[in-house]
Amino acid sequence: MPKFPKNSLAKQVVNNCIHYTINTVVISPGSRNAPLIIGFNEAKEIETLSIVDERCAAFFALGIAQQTRKPVALVCSSGSALLNYYPAIAEAFYSNIPLIVISADRPKYLIDVGDGQTIRQENVFANHSLFNANLKVSNSNLQLKQAIETAINKKGPVHINVPFDEPLYETEEIDFEKIEEIKEVKESLIDETPLEVDELQKFADIWNTSTKKMVLVGEHFPNELLQIQLEHLVKDPSVLVLIENTANVSHPKFINSIDKLIFPLEDFELEKFQPDILISLGGLIVSKKIKQHLRKYQPKHHWHADAKRAFDTFQCLEHHFKISPQLFFSQFFFLTKNTDSNYQQFWLQKKAIRLKKHQEFMNTCKFSDLKVFSKLLPSIPDNSLLQLSNSSVIRYSQLFDINKTLQVFCNRGTSGIDGSTSTAIGASFAAQNNTVFITGDISFFYDSNALWNNYIPTNFRIILLNNSGGGIFRFIPGPKDSNALDYFETPHNLTSEHLCKMYNFEYLTADNEVDLNLKLSKFFEKSEHPRLLEIFTPREENDKILKAYFNNLKE
Repeated sequence: MPKFPKNSLAKQVVNNCIHYTINTVVISPGSRNAPLIIGFNEAKEIETLSIVDERCAAFFALGIAQQTRKPVALVCSSGSALLNYYPAIAEAFYSNIPLIVISADRPKYLIDVGDGQTIRQENVFANHSLFNANLKVSNSNLQLKQAIETAINKKGPVHINVPFDEPLYETEEIDFEKIEEIKEVKESLIDETPLEVDELQKFADIWNTSTKKMVLVGEHFPNELLQIQLEHLVKDPSVLVLIENTANVSHPKFINSIDKLIFPLEDFELEKFQPDILISLGGLIVSKKIKQHLRKYQPKHHWHADAKRAFDTFQCLEHHFKISPQLFFSQFFFLTKNTDSNYQQFWLQKKAIRLKKHQEFMNTCKFSDLKVFSKLLPSIPDNSLLQLSNSSVIRYSQLFDINKTLQVFCNRGTSGIDGSTSTAIGASFAAQNNTVFITGDISFFYDSNALWNNYIPTNFRIILLNNSGGGIFRFIPGPKDSNALDYFETPHNLTSEHLCKMYNFEYLTADNEVDLNLKLSKFFEKSEHPRLLEIFTPREENDKILKAYFNNLKE
């Protein structure tokens, strides 16, 4: 018979997780969390995963939840262990990813009295947690219900702090089904209410009389209905649809490389680009150029469609439709009609010109970060999961057409470099299909503990662009003109060879185009171990080549 913890709080936590089918728990080792470890380990309904480094554990859980779209629980010991979760919690908060953080704590009488491994844990994530449950020794089912349902329904992180007094390792042999049942805890799913037709008609009237309409799609999980709806939108010649590769939609009439389109524009052209109406949807936007443009040349009307929140990114938000984009368009289309305009055609012609110049430049481009991306992206097998790190990698990827069968993800909630590898591994573990992770060197080495993980699938592939530092700081205005470039760029001579040997990755390298083509030709084939391809590019040439690329786009 299973041995469950005697501690009543631990039993309540485990029982609630089972009740709500929280079936994946990522545990980091410790002593104060022993009752939770014992309880989750004995719960046959729950898959438990062990990750030592709490920061990596949290991002690993984030990657799993990103793909399953269901809450994943995290369990850690007391003290600073909990604080290591914070970067992933902030990312989950801004990316609408459900995480349930369960931290063991000491009882109140042992806080701030000099006990080891003790900090003030209650409400420690208050600024970025949707709910904070500080459990008491008595029955805590109501708080647990509220916390877990918040994570499920509102799609974000919650924190459950559980104080345990010693003894911590006491167990009892019981039939788990006889643990106190949870009473009156019924999952309350979000029920989206359709918009009032009369109210929506007011917006449709504005739409139907406007000749320049822009729909901007940020980060979004792949959705077939949204794809169909956006395709319907571009049948209207007055509508221009702008996407980023993390939007996971595609069409020849979508503008999919925003910076490539608008970077060369003069002010008079930017005024032509200025929309009458902007509808935004999805998550956060990568392109700094479009943010700057729409703040300077603001639309007359900015509406955002999202069931949860609306960021006033362009500082002119007029209305938030508090429903999903799919439900919004399903209603809106009944009230709208096509409008005569050359707005879409004009900018699609510009897109075609940019594409031609792009191809001309790439044909003669020297070996560099930019050239490498032109080789990498077409080589990725169909139907793969593509995970991108932040900084230069996500920006370079926006300049290229991406195979529409790929699903593309990046931690754009906070846009940090700190957990990209761990997130990609979690996503690979959950998705099962081929996963390709493209990363820069600083991001990779920063999160190198991500490879200390026993759950990395053999079909996981890392492509590491090593340009010996933070190359983005050579391109953005400011750092290169200062006397402190090294402090921004952090130059180094590191390679990942020994990390790959330690963590049992097959290791390949390339430092020229011929070698890269050769390595890519077999890199994605089946293997007994995960693989890493480290590509060395010229640190002092990458920014010059990228600037020449953008200058070449000018007409």
